[in-house]
Amino acid sequence: MTTELTWLGHGSWSIETNGHTILLDPFLNESPTSPVKAEDVQADYILVSHGHFDHVADVAPVANRTGATVVAAFEVSAWFESQHGVKNTVGMNLGGGIDLPFGRVTMTLAHHSSQLPDGSYGGNPGGFLLKLTDGTIYFACDTALFLDMQLIGKAGIDLAVLPIGDLFTMGPADSIEAIKLIQPRRVAPAHYNTWPPIAQDSEAWADSVRANTEAEPVVLDPGGKITL
Repeated sequence: MTTELTWLGHGSWSIETNGHTILLDPFLNESPTSPVKAEDVQADYILVSHGHFDHVADVAPVANRTGATVVAAFEVSAWFESQHGVKNTVGMNLGGGIDLPFGRVTMTLAHHSSQLPDGSYGGNPGGFLLKLTDGTIYFACDTALFLDMQLIGKAGIDLAVLPIGDLFTMGPADSIEAIKLIQPRRVAPAHYNTWPPIAQDSEAWADSVRANTEAEPVVLDPGGKITL
């Protein structure tokens, strides 16, 4: 079965692979750009990069309805257990990996912050490296540019998903430097155009990717799909 990714707006993605559905950072009901609502999505696993509201808002409702396993930093997974009654969780930390039925998940470094909506400590923010049967995907999630992206790229990245919104994460210019470090085959932008402060021209970004890197840019509208 071919791996298919759907951008659900902002930092949210749905990944269909090997008969499993994985959600990343579901922020749906309150998102002005999501094409779906939390009650419409299915999930076997939910990956959570950090504790900010625009990445965790719909984790518990989806997990409790579907029985999905939440995979997140230890502090975040424990919070979902104790505060929201999520029964199936995997707590991990930066640099750690786990083999799951759909592939291997490694939590990568991210330079950001992490506080849960009620003010609880959210542990370390992270990204995710997914090694799947069809290829390897790197979700940088919310992060600044950092030199160790070059080491992440040594895994051989078929698709990198990078934030380009600026203000809270790296912007378009730094994302180009990130692409040079990671050297992915293809790259997609995320975490932009959700609200005016992170509005960006994605076509201008794509032109810059083509002009300055070897990667193929893939620009989607929310609801758009990428086949790995």
